[in-house]
Amino acid sequence: MFIGVDIGGTKCAVTLGDKQGNILKKERFLTSEVNETVKKLIETAIKIKGDEQIDAIGVSCGGPLDEEQGIILSPPNLPGWDNIKIKEMLENALKVPCGVRNDANACAMAEWYFGAGKGAKNMVFMTFGTGLGAGLILNGKLYSGTNGNAGELGHIRLGEFGPSGYGKCGSFEGFCSGSGLKELGRSFARETLQRGEKVPFIKDNNIDDFEVKDMAQWARKGDKTALKAFELCGRKLGEGLSIVIDLINPEKIIIGSVYARCEDLLAPHMNKVLESEALEQSRKVCKVVPPLLQEEIGDKAALAVAMEVYDEIR
Repeated sequence: MFIGVDIGGTKCAVTLGDKQGNILKKERFLTSEVNETVKKLIETAIKIKGDEQIDAIGVSCGGPLDEEQGIILSPPNLPGWDNIKIKEMLENALKVPCGVRNDANACAMAEWYFGAGKGAKNMVFMTFGTGLGAGLILNGKLYSGTNGNAGELGHIRLGEFGPSGYGKCGSFEGFCSGSGLKELGRSFARETLQRGEKVPFIKDNNIDDFEVKDMAQWARKGDKTALKAFELCGRKLGEGLSIVIDLINPEKIIIGSVYARCEDLLAPHMNKVLESEALEQSRKVCKVVPPLLQEEIGDKAALAVAMEVYDEIR
């Protein structure tokens, strides 16, 4: 049996699961002040463990992290979490080995163990939510780089100008993330409104008052402004993935969140660019797919980290 600990900026979850990824018990609670939250995590893990024999604990958390030492290093979505030795704390409390991975790496492992990447030797999992990050499975093993920073695809610059993401205008994250897609929609909406035309996903000419799901709804109804935003995002996604395919030669690229919900609006433009930009021999053996685990991925990601620990020590 394994315990998974998923630490998020808004919510935390502690789960008990087996080696097939089945979640047997789960408790969630709101993230609050760091000491209180860590105390609650440990208490919940002990409670969920009960009389079960636990083989390993896995922690999934947004970076930056020191994955080797299991230390949380001031993630932007977790203010106050400065040099928190979460691995040491959990190991001392439960007397069980613990592993810590950033959420992109952990999600990659979850899809590899239990989801759309099962059986793949080389695959990439990409987040496409608030930001854009990636976890890399290379030659049948998670590759995290020299100090845990491999897979930061969002920092790649795709254009001299464009939406800002990861502290860089025109970055992959700037074009291909939930926040970046919204910025594209805002920019095209501003142009349309300045021409005196209406934008159906904008309320009362307030270009900040909409969500990506609103824009997607109108894009599917044929709104030209919304379609322009998804087209540009899809093209840039194709450009970025062409680099990934040429460099890594994966058999699977799994893209979550916004891509999974808007695949119909993004994939046609993405594929058109891939056909012209990516090396043909590599492109033909690579499938770009949404995740299989969907909403369960956060919980199963932490369990996958625990399974990695267990596989390494047995």
